[in-house]
Amino acid sequence: MKAIIMAGGEGSRLRPLTCKRPKPLVPVANRPVMEYCVDLLRDLGIREVGVTLQYLPQLIEEYFGDGSDFGLHLHYFVEDKPLGTAGSVKNAAAILDETFVVVSGDALTDFDLRPAIARHKESGALATLVLTAVDNPLEYGVVITNPDGSIRSFLEKPSWGEVFSDRVNTGIYILEPEVLELIPEGRPFDFSKDLFPRLLKEKRPLYGVTLSGYWCDIGNLTQYRQAQEDILRGRVKVRVVGQDKGGGVVMGEGVEIAPGARIEGPVLIGGACHIATGAVVGPFTVLGPYTRVEEGATVRRSVLWDNVYTGEGANVRGAVVCSRASLQRRVQVYEGAVIGDGTQVDAGAEVRPEVKVWPEKTLGRETVVHESLIWGRGVARPLFVGSQAPGYLHGDLTPFQVTRLGMAYGASFPPGTTVGLSTFAGGAGEMLYKALAAGLMAAGVQVADLGRLLTPIHRFAVRSLGLDGGCHIKRDAAERDKVWLHLVNSRGHDLNPAAVRKIENLYWREDGRRVQEVPASIYFPGLEGAYRDWLLATLGDHGLKKRALRVALGGQGQVAGVAGTILQDAGAEVIRLDLDPAKTWQAVQEDLPYFAGEIRRYGADLGAALDPNGEELILFTGEGRRVAPAQQMTLLARVYLETHRGASLVLPVTAPRVLEQVAGSLHGRVERVKGHPGIYHEAMARADGETALGQQHLQLDALAALVHILDWLARRGESLDAAVAALPPVYTASRTVACPWEAKGRVMRTLISEEPADGVELLDGVQVRHGKGWSLVLPDGETPHYHIYSEAFSQEAAEELAGFYEERLKELVAREKSKGR
Repeated sequence: MKAIIMAGGEGSRLRPLTCKRPKPLVPVANRPVMEYCVDLLRDLGIREVGVTLQYLPQLIEEYFGDGSDFGLHLHYFVEDKPLGTAGSVKNAAAILDETFVVVSGDALTDFDLRPAIARHKESGALATLVLTAVDNPLEYGVVITNPDGSIRSFLEKPSWGEVFSDRVNTGIYILEPEVLELIPEGRPFDFSKDLFPRLLKEKRPLYGVTLSGYWCDIGNLTQYRQAQEDILRGRVKVRVVGQDKGGGVVMGEGVEIAPGARIEGPVLIGGACHIATGAVVGPFTVLGPYTRVEEGATVRRSVLWDNVYTGEGANVRGAVVCSRASLQRRVQVYEGAVIGDGTQVDAGAEVRPEVKVWPEKTLGRETVVHESLIWGRGVARPLFVGSQAPGYLHGDLTPFQVTRLGMAYGASFPPGTTVGLSTFAGGAGEMLYKALAAGLMAAGVQVADLGRLLTPIHRFAVRSLGLDGGCHIKRDAAERDKVWLHLVNSRGHDLNPAAVRKIENLYWREDGRRVQEVPASIYFPGLEGAYRDWLLATLGDHGLKKRALRVALGGQGQVAGVAGTILQDAGAEVIRLDLDPAKTWQAVQEDLPYFAGEIRRYGADLGAALDPNGEELILFTGEGRRVAPAQQMTLLARVYLETHRGASLVLPVTAPRVLEQVAGSLHGRVERVKGHPGIYHEAMARADGETALGQQHLQLDALAALVHILDWLARRGESLDAAVAALPPVYTASRTVACPWEAKGRVMRTLISEEPADGVELLDGVQVRHGKGWSLVLPDGETPHYHIYSEAFSQEAAEELAGFYEERLKELVAREKSKGR
C-alpha cells in the first residue's frame, strides 16, 4: 500500500505562525505537525509516500529530504497553481498504481487506520472515508451513513438546525486508483465538494468508518494551543521527543536548569534550553530548543518555539512566541497573544490579550500594544540614542544586524578611509567586533584594530592616530546583557544628529555599499601606554608631582588596572579597593556605603569609583561622604576655569544655573547647548580650540577628570572636603514620567500651549522659568519617558517644582490615553 500526504496548505487562519513556513511545518510539541503523519504511515508499514506541495514547497523538501531519515521513500509533487484536495492527489497519479491512503499533513491524529483499511477491502469500496465523533460539528463536514457503513449524505459546515450526526470527515481517505480517472487534470477539484458527491450520485461504492482516538485539524490558533496541551496531558498517543524526568516533565538533551528555578509539569523542554535561577516554567508549557528563560521570568501555558529569549522578570501567559523572538526584561505577554518570528520586544513592553504581532517587528521599550501589528516595522524606539546604537546580546543584537550596521556606517565614508574599532573583553565582544568589521570592510573601509579599550582611550586613539572615525563596542554599565555600539568622529567625539540620521537611513534602506577591493585591517598595539603618556603630559610640575594624595580607588576589571597605574605614575598613593566584576554598575553603587567606610578605615584623602567603561566618576571626601553629581559638575567647572581664565564654559540645558555664578566669579561665560552628545561635544571642541586638555576631556573621560581634580587639590594644598564646602549650594530635583511613544509629541504641544510664552525656552525640551527657580521637561530618546529637572533657591522648592510638573505630565498622558481608547 502507498500513501499521499497533502501538504500544500498555507494555513492562513494560523497567521502569523505561517507567515514564514507552510502549515505542515508548524511545530507541535517541538516537532513539525507533518512529522506525526510520517510516523503514522511508517507504523502502518507504508514506505512509498507522495507529498503534494504548493505553499513554500522548498521548506518541506529541505526538512524531510528523500524520507530516508524517517524510514520512508518520499516523492514530491508541486502544484504551480492551487488544484484543490483531489486535484493535488491527481497530480501525484504517477506513483498511485494500487490502493492508497490520503492523509492531511497539517492535522494531528493517533488513529489506528488498520480497521479502516480492512473494512475498505471487505466492502469493495472505491473510496472509504475515516470519520470521527466530535462535540461541535459546525466547523466540519458532517457525514451521515447507513447501518452497513455506506455513505448516505454529506453536509458541509452545517448550522445547528442541520446537524443530524456528530460524525465528521477527518480528511483521511482510503482510495482505489480508479478514482483518479474521475478527477479532471489541471484544474481545481475537491474531494468533499466535488468527487465524493459525484460518487454518491453515481451510486459508486462509498463508505465511512468511524474510528476512536485523537484527531485535530489545527485549523486555528485556539486549536493549535489546545493540541499542545492535549499532548502534554497524554491524550494523544504520539512520540514526544525527550526524556521523561517524572512529574510530567519531559526534557531534551543538554538542558540547563539553574538551582532555584521552578519547573511545574506537565511541560516539554527542548534540547539545550537554559532556565535561570528564580525562573518559573509552569504547567502546559512547551519550550523549543535553545530557548532561554532568564532570572525571575515566568512562562505558563505557553508555546515558545526555538531560540526564543525571555528576559529577566518577563511574564508570558497563554501565548505563542515564534522562532528567534526576543522578549526583554519585564516584558508582559498575555493570553491568546502571538509574537511572530524574529520580533524584538523591548524592556517593559506589554502585548495585550489576543494581539497578533507579525514577524520581524520591533516593539519599543514600555510600549503597550492593544491591536494586532501587521504592517511596518513596529512601534520601535530609534535605532540610535545620541551617537550610540543599543541592543541586547540575546535579543536584537545578532551578528547579522551588527554586520548590517557596519555596512551602513561604512557607506557613510568614502572608500579607502580608516575607521578605528575596539571592543570589550570576552567572546561576545569578539563576536560583535568581527561582525562589525565585516560590514565595514565590505563597504570598502579599512579597519584599524584598536583592541580592547575603555571608552576614553578609544576616543584618544581615534584622535591621536588621525583616523576618520571609530566605533567602540561596550557593555552597558547597568544591564550586563545590553551592549552599545558607540560611534565617534575623527576627533573622538560623538556624531552630530545629521551624521547619525545618514547612517540610520542607510541602515533601514539596506543601502550599503559593496566594493571589489576589500582593504586589509591594521593593528595598533600599546594604546593604553600612549594614553597614559598623553594624560601625564597634561599635568603641571607643582601638583601631584610635589604633593602625593592618598586615593582609595574602586573599579572593576580593566578600568581598575588602568586607573591604578596612571594614578601611581602621576604621583598619587593608591589604595586599590577593587569592586566585584560580576556585579552590574547599579549593584556596585548599592554597595557604596561599604566603600565609603573603607575610605575612612584606610585614612585616604578621598575616594573615587569608576564605572567599567571609564566614563562615570563618583567622588567621596576623606570623611566618606559622596559628592553629589551637581556639586561634582560645579567642582570640575571650577578646576577648568581656574586653569583657563576667561574661557567659555559649554553646558547642556540640564546643568544647574549655579554654574553661571561660578563662571562669572572666574571671568568666564556660559554657553548653553542641546543635550544631544554630538552637538554638546562639537560645542566643547570649538570652545577649547587647540587646548591640550580641555573641558571636552574632563567631561568625557572619568580618568582625566579624576587625575586633574587630584592635581588641582595638590596644587592648592586643599582637601576635597574643603573644596566642596567652598562651592555655592546647589538645590536640584528630578523626576521621570512614563509616556507612550505615540503620545510624546501631543503631550509636549499641550504643555507648551499652557505655559506663559515669556517664561518658556525651547532650546532642548520645554524649560519653564519661575520666580523661585526653573524646571525642564525633556523627552527621553531611548525610552517612552519624560525627564523633569528642577533647580530652586532651596531643596524644598526644587522638590515642589519637580513634583508639580510630574503631576501635570501624568494628567496630560492620562488624557491622551483616554482619547486612544
